[in-house]
Amino acid sequence: MTTADRLTDPARAPGVPGAPRPAKHGEHGEHRAVRRRPRTARSGRRSRRAVALLYLLPALLPYTLFAVLPLLHTTYLSLFDWDGVTLPSFVGLDNYRRIADDPQLRAAAWHAGALILFFSVLPICVGLVSAAIVSRRAGRRGTGLVRTVLFLPQVIPLVAVGILWRWVYAEDGVLNQALRAIGLGGLTDAWLGSFTWALPAVGLIGTWVVSGLCMVLFLSGTQRIDQEIYEAARMDGAGPVREFTAITVPLLRPEFAVALSITVIAALSSFDLIYIATGGGPGNSTVVPGILIYRLAFGGGAVGVASALAIALTAVISLAVLVISRLSREAP
Repeated sequence: MTTADRLTDPARAPGVPGAPRPAKHGEHGEHRAVRRRPRTARSGRRSRRAVALLYLLPALLPYTLFAVLPLLHTTYLSLFDWDGVTLPSFVGLDNYRRIADDPQLRAAAWHAGALILFFSVLPICVGLVSAAIVSRRAGRRGTGLVRTVLFLPQVIPLVAVGILWRWVYAEDGVLNQALRAIGLGGLTDAWLGSFTWALPAVGLIGTWVVSGLCMVLFLSGTQRIDQEIYEAARMDGAGPVREFTAITVPLLRPEFAVALSITVIAALSSFDLIYIATGGGPGNSTVVPGILIYRLAFGGGAVGVASALAIALTAVISLAVLVISRLSREAP
């Protein structure tokens, strides 16, 4: 067919509806590639997810075995009235209602909240100041020794820490002897046996233990801060305090979130340190949810109530960590 015939043919004339449009060079191939690309991308994402799951599998199996399954079993037990020996009887959510109405539980929750001050707020403040001082003395003689001494309480088992501080707080212990030596013998007390001072005394032990961990976290954060920022601030006349408040603290927001999450978990789930130091006494002045769970399960024959309290404590800790992580992301 000649060019004139194509132009006069209505079915082949350009611009006529239904007439085939001449394909440009490579156009069909490009459309075919565009249609295939999403399928290839989806298959690539699936393969990457499969590889990631294979890498996670060695850690996921023991986590499921030793964390997820016990949690599910504890949730199951929380729905029963069981003393650990006889046959359990199903009570539904009655155990949760019992712990909500228990005044002893409210006291334990108050004590755990008070320990956040000693296990979280004070260690973060001490660790931040210590990290700022150590980072400014980096490379000088003795800096490594100071860092090791400050972090040493973190690697000591908490059972040994509790025994050590029981000796320090004893009536004839190091603290009272030091107070008498400087003429403050009137301030001596049986610190761990006092209804007034037992909880703050235990809290200060937690401050001593956790401060080193916070310092190491903040030290790792200061090492990623560009030193040129500090040099520019010094050129503008900023001193050490101004550098600390205007540069170091704002740029350590991720480390703050990690430190706050770890220390809040330590405060809310504290057990071993308090169990060794005071056992929850005197009376119930240092009882925390962990101690109460132990007493209910192994001393009170109320495994169902103890399980319900453990699930409630897990939910509170998870919610606290979620709020901390969300606030750290949304902070300016």
